[in-house]
Amino acid sequence: MGHINRRTVLAALGFTTALSLSGAAWAQDLIKVAAVWTVPVEQQWASRLHNALVAADERGEIDYVYSENISNTDYERVMREYAEQGIGLLVGEAFGVEQPARAVAADYPEIAFLMGSSLAPVEPNFATFDNFIHEPSYLTGIIAGMKTETNKIGMVGGYAIPEVNRLMHAFMAGVLSVNPEVKFSVSFINSWYDPPKAKETAFAMVDAGADILYAERFGVSDAAKERGILAIGNVIDTSADYPGTILASALWNGAPMIDQAIKDVQAGSFTASDYGIYAFMKYGGGSLVVDETLAGPDAVAAAKDVEAKILDGSFVVEIDDTEPKSN
Repeated sequence: MGHINRRTVLAALGFTTALSLSGAAWAQDLIKVAAVWTVPVEQQWASRLHNALVAADERGEIDYVYSENISNTDYERVMREYAEQGIGLLVGEAFGVEQPARAVAADYPEIAFLMGSSLAPVEPNFATFDNFIHEPSYLTGIIAGMKTETNKIGMVGGYAIPEVNRLMHAFMAGVLSVNPEVKFSVSFINSWYDPPKAKETAFAMVDAGADILYAERFGVSDAAKERGILAIGNVIDTSADYPGTILASALWNGAPMIDQAIKDVQAGSFTASDYGIYAFMKYGGGSLVVDETLAGPDAVAAAKDVEAKILDGSFVVEIDDTEPKSN
């Protein structure tokens, strides 16, 4: 079943089952939250949520248990095992297991489900989300567009799904807003976690002239570091691991969404809605980090100017979920 953290043993012991979502309140103040991950919790996407859940656990707001490295074929079974243990909230990723995950939620209407998904929420208890960090992705594009010297940028993604596509499109739009001459090489490795494959894909782009790499997956920044070029980070800040390599990053903070979901469950107000909005910059779920020395003052100023417009609502970054292509 993959790794289960030490608190899992508590799940089988005398835990009070939560009241129905339609009730005015839950039976316990300390919500038991379980998460099921298909990847290691260190993987960038999962880590944003896992870390937020760990923080809530350490604050004494929830009792958090999780399983990682769960295959798609085992995912439904693990979800059901947690559901049988009287949890109040289950967090996970339904991208590759949409039907099984929704089937589990339908069988346990008293449990709140908050699942990464490309599809719509389902009443009464299946809420969805994804990482809408298209806004800071656009800003990193501005930085990259002003920094590239070859006007060639390589982009390596996991899967061509909306959650990835919109970030790539936003980045490309940001680049082209300041440098319409840039050409993009876009490739997907069809894996959420295959650093060697991502690295080899990136090497080919560098060999073709790219002087900046968009690192949607782990492994790309390693290629940039080895070839002495720059990389754009995604979801987490890896600049400390790649000093002098990470030009800018679009960061995702999972805490605003996780904290809101916990509050909603505790209040009995959790609904089958789209919690992805809490990744927007105005909620603190998305942000830009820049190596100002690498980027230079002009690029930093240009990005900060657009950032201010995003925050005050005078500029809206377009959401494009279609598969991006090389040009």
